[in-house]
Amino acid sequence: MKLTFLGTADAGKVPLFGCNCAACSLAIAHEGYRRAPCCAQLDVAGHSLLLDAGLPNLDMHCRAHPPTAIFLTHYHMDHVAGLFSIRWGTGKKIPVYGPNDPHGCDDLFKNPGLIDFHPIINPFTPQTLCGMTITTVPLQHSKPTQGYCFTHPQGKLAYLTDTVGLPDESMKFLKQFAPDYIILDCTHSPEHTHPKSHNNLTMALEIIEQLSPKQSWLTHISHQMDNYLLTHKPQLPANVSIARDNMMIALS
Repeated sequence: MKLTFLGTADAGKVPLFGCNCAACSLAIAHEGYRRAPCCAQLDVAGHSLLLDAGLPNLDMHCRAHPPTAIFLTHYHMDHVAGLFSIRWGTGKKIPVYGPNDPHGCDDLFKNPGLIDFHPIINPFTPQTLCGMTITTVPLQHSKPTQGYCFTHPQGKLAYLTDTVGLPDESMKFLKQFAPDYIILDCTHSPEHTHPKSHNNLTMALEIIEQLSPKQSWLTHISHQMDNYLLTHKPQLPANVSIARDNMMIALS
């Protein structure tokens, strides 16, 4: 089981258009510091599963890595933009699982093309795919949003973005689920004291402390959070890392 971060940014990306802060200036000068919209790929048993689909060039990525299925956390544009070009392609339909959001995004539901949408109505109900058990958990965001818990013989993974804190029932489930690995929203620095839709670093670390995974990675990083990391260089717990675009992790 292998996870690849295809994008680790919030909707504004890094560098943020028009910004010349230290993080954005570094990203303009050095490609390795850039962040694309949040998206990941989970490879298991010869299958590729996409977690979110916000990359504008997702169609090119999927030519090389045809997805068995796509799992959407929610229908904000920075998590579904890549579907708009894929849907007009040719070939087999691609199952896309996501929250039961009747509004979706733009006209994706009206003109799905290759996209075979499967709204998940009942959270906490496990299903089996690619030799894994997959369970959805509600998250707290400005649109209906859900995270995904993957159970595989090589470990348990929780993918939790976008969210600000966690609903009580989701935290209760996750404590029982006991994930080995967590991918968690951390859009804001601690200086952003009253976040409305995304975790700040303080909140993300509190969630990780409660769930005690072997390892966790913070994603959905804003330019403001990157700037904080550059200027403050916080000492993170040993089981917490900052995700980067194109980072590959073997989960075992």
